[in-house]
Amino acid sequence: MSASPIESRLPLRIFVVENHADTLKYLRLYLEQLNHVVESARTMSDALAVLAREKFDVLISDIGLPDGDGWELLRRAGPSRPGYAIAMSGFGISADRIKSREAGFRSHLLKPFMPDDLDDSLEEAAAERARTANEGAPEEK
Repeated sequence: MSASPIESRLPLRIFVVENHADTLKYLRLYLEQLNHVVESARTMSDALAVLAREKFDVLISDIGLPDGDGWELLRRAGPSRPGYAIAMSGFGISADRIKSREAGFRSHLLKPFMPDDLDDSLEEAAAERARTANEGAPEEK
């Protein structure tokens, strides 16, 4: 059996920001089972501190955080934010999805979401990371 496209590009360095302990626990377990390297924070202020000192391929952030929201987190992270960001939220009306896109999120997953929905976003992030890495590589002669 051959590896799925997402498995062929692992691991991604993923930063998860989620204040709900059980959601964070199960999301982290799922991502680690896929061999991703996962770090996490439960508040916006903790997340900003981590983003200032570490680089990640992907940010997965809840929109509702105890000291702000995911939209503000992405804006305040500035140049230290990962190139690919995924919003996850119980808020899923059209205006919320638009606000996520305007803040810089590449996808907006409505909780509870299916693993396939997350996998699709991670596949896109992995493909983008691979393209970026190839653009910076010297050409073969």
